[in-house]
Amino acid sequence: MLGFSLSFPGTAWSLAGFGPWTSTGLRGVIAALLAGAALAAARVPLPARQDRPGLLVVAGGCVLGFPLLTTLALQTSSTAHSAIVIGVLPLATAVVATLRTRVRQPAPFWWGAVAGAAVVLAFTLLQSHGRPTLADLYLLAALLVCAAGYAEGGRLARRMPGWQVIAWAVVAALPVTAATAVAALAVEPVHPTAEAVAGLLYIAAVSQFGAFVVWYRGMAGIGVARAGQLQLAQPLLTLVWSVLLLGEHLPPAAPPTAAAVLVCIAVTQRARA
Repeated sequence: MLGFSLSFPGTAWSLAGFGPWTSTGLRGVIAALLAGAALAAARVPLPARQDRPGLLVVAGGCVLGFPLLTTLALQTSSTAHSAIVIGVLPLATAVVATLRTRVRQPAPFWWGAVAGAAVVLAFTLLQSHGRPTLADLYLLAALLVCAAGYAEGGRLARRMPGWQVIAWAVVAALPVTAATAVAALAVEPVHPTAEAVAGLLYIAAVSQFGAFVVWYRGMAGIGVARAGQLQLAQPLLTLVWSVLLLGEHLPPAAPPTAAAVLVCIAVTQRARA
């Protein structure tokens, strides 16, 4: 969660020197090179046939869909606002995981999860004056595809090491990310400043690969739904980074929203499946 909390600031930095499609493509290519090297060094065999459809879901949701949609959103939305909107992701992940794994959660878990999502949605509408913006629609689509990738990745992490789940996913997405990078570099301007390159390297090495390694391992240990609710704390951390690293203005409603979200996390973690 800590690694993911810097994803939006890192993306904002990368957008200072790369276009959204270039950033997304290069992010996936660099992550695939790192993952491919790790798989080769460990001499990991190809995934079982029955696991490949799930890996494609992870690739589509977490490697392609979420990075591109959030990058497009951050062109017109602040990282602080975007982080709060993505706070709905844990509830979406819990719903998908419950449908996919058939692991039932107790009523207090759902009360906390729904309350956390409601607080986030209220904040979103408050900031957009009651009307979702185009960036909000990008973020909504991003959290839906990412929820599917999280849930499927967490399920697969019970069958194979978590690092192999994300490694095979980014490798599977390489043909698409490489084609995207090549096409985007031909049309989007590139200004590779130190800040932009640092941001790109972070979202490639950590956000797209390293953070997922421990994330899927944790999901396999405590369950997808419960682990997903811990990510309700991510907006709070991202708000801190957006102020400290990007100098963004913190919306007055952001701190109480983040505090309310933390209460909801406590409720979901005390519940037992």
